[in-house]
Amino acid sequence: MIMTTILGTYGCGVQTIPPLIPKVVGGTEAVPHSWPWQVSLQNLKHGYWKHICGGSLIADNWILTAAHCFKDCWTCRVVLGAHNIKAPETGSVVIEIDQRNIFIHKEWNSIVFSGNDIALIKLISPVTLSKQIDLICLPKAGTLLPNSHPCYITGWGRLYTGGPLAEKLQQVLVPAFDHATCSSPDGWGPLKNTMTCAGGDGIVSACQGDSGGPLNCQVADKRWEVHGITSFVSIFGCNIRKKPTVFTRVSAFNDWISQIMVNN
Repeated sequence: MIMTTILGTYGCGVQTIPPLIPKVVGGTEAVPHSWPWQVSLQNLKHGYWKHICGGSLIADNWILTAAHCFKDCWTCRVVLGAHNIKAPETGSVVIEIDQRNIFIHKEWNSIVFSGNDIALIKLISPVTLSKQIDLICLPKAGTLLPNSHPCYITGWGRLYTGGPLAEKLQQVLVPAFDHATCSSPDGWGPLKNTMTCAGGDGIVSACQGDSGGPLNCQVADKRWEVHGITSFVSIFGCNIRKKPTVFTRVSAFNDWISQIMVNN
């Protein structure tokens, strides 16, 4: 049996190539490979591979992403260690996904407010970790970030509402909010406590194509943890004021993640 690596090359959540601090919608191009756990989930359509979602490498053969990313994903692959997803890059790795190795939370459904928008992908073989491909840490179960904690959204999603997908990985610094703020009456209203949110100033946010990707938050020991899985934005657009990006709160699903990884 192949043992799963969960510590990474330098320990999970360690950036050997730091991002630009601080200076996705309203974001900037990331320093290449400064988010080494970021992956691109791609679907084969009309003979071409198209980016549809992001994801986070949490072990050398496991990727964390959103359940809704698999709505139309019949022939899929993941690209790890990429910066420009439109051009071949030295050190990047492409792995096709076996449909039997996609694990979607059994209580997820297509109504976004129902929650449980979380899935795991088991790779057919472990990936070799490097400066370009490494792991992000999981937060401890039940962890809640303080209100306005600074985090980064990263992804290759649309650059603006209705716009093109980014070719090069984007990053944007946003405040992550507590549940009370996310659920305020002039914001989203009641959200499940398994959700969190970030952004919402009408300038910066995630957008279509960023789904499944991480809300990267640095903690006291300077390691990065994936505190959110990008789930949804407003139906009216990607940078609507008082409609922050909503994420699946990872720390609410530690037991589910562990069970899937141990049993498969």
